[in-house]
Amino acid sequence: GATDAARAAAALVLLAPGLRVIVRALEISRQIFGRMEAYTVYRIAETIRVLYFMALSILLLGFYPVTALMIILLALLNDIPILAIAYDRAKISPRPVRWDMYELLVMSTVLGFAGVASSFTLFFLLAEYWKLPHDLIRSIIFTKLVVAGHYTIFNTRVKDWFWKRPWPSAALALSNLGTSLLGTLVAVYGFGLVTPVGWGWGIFIWGYATAWFLFNDAVKMWVLRMYWNKRFLFAPGHFTLLRRLVGG
Repeated sequence: GATDAARAAAALVLLAPGLRVIVRALEISRQIFGRMEAYTVYRIAETIRVLYFMALSILLLGFYPVTALMIILLALLNDIPILAIAYDRAKISPRPVRWDMYELLVMSTVLGFAGVASSFTLFFLLAEYWKLPHDLIRSIIFTKLVVAGHYTIFNTRVKDWFWKRPWPSAALALSNLGTSLLGTLVAVYGFGLVTPVGWGWGIFIWGYATAWFLFNDAVKMWVLRMYWNKRFLFAPGHFTLLRRLVGG
């Protein structure tokens, strides 16, 4: 009875002898923390990327960039890779970790508005340079939001260049690739859901999203270096009111 009561009250139950189990518990907890950080940055950045682009397109340009059905498809395609973040290989910090909401807010906001810039750049190329019909523009933008949004997961999962270890888990990599390809197939062939764009535009969007993915990773490293060196946005005494508001 006493053992059961102790287990119920304990924050951590050791099921094996020795100190190694404590070390393993710390490693797992820091991995979980890393996954939570990555998800938080991704979720905020993705929300800014999609919602701000849609809102500004409607308010400033009078153009609806995606249909209601496309929004539903986008949400469904995003959900599977998001679930796989729970099984990703997160980097284990050598030091104790804590939430720095100011850093997370800065990183996610910068990545989010970089995504907004990439979407508007694509829109003006399609509408003003190539002068494509609006239905085709919506399908191309839908493809871009799917592919680029999935790329954003790889921008946010490690605090380093995206190719550095730990590499993505099989679950995250395969779910990400699978849903990206599924979204591309929907856009290419239409299937009665969207205006088909064809393989030419499908391949173009993958190239366009890849180029911005590399740019966004460089932007991420720029923000991280500011954070590590405590410069500009992260310099002591700067933006103190904002830091207090977000608890950073």
